[in-house]
Amino acid sequence: MAQSAATHPSVDAPSSTGTVDSTQLDQSYGGFTRFELELEFVQALANPYYLNHLASQKLLQDSTFVAYLNYLQYFAQPAYTRYLSYPGPTLKALELLQQERFRQEILSPDIVAHLSEQILLSSVKAK
Repeated sequence: MAQSAATHPSVDAPSSTGTVDSTQLDQSYGGFTRFELELEFVQALANPYYLNHLASQKLLQDSTFVAYLNYLQYFAQPAYTRYLSYPGPTLKALELLQQERFRQEILSPDIVAHLSEQILLSSVKAK
């Protein structure tokens, strides 16, 4: 089971240099740390319907947003992966989102349905 970031208040997202500095630890966003917000967001990326929504809002065409998705790849590091409830689909989505072709194709209902089916099948096999 994934560990709760709320029970680990000292855990925060790395800075652009890859380290956590003391100013990051003091930051709070509506009562949540930056890490907690990024954790919730990155886990939502495992939902193909959410990816479709992001694409339909043209966020996946925004270079700043794409750079943010690239930044979120720190969750692939073991120190951060342990906080993910569903690391397989979450990390796969982050990997796919690095590809421009995928960011365009996720608009297709057929692609969304296929990804949803694959996630469901993988969760059944895991049990």
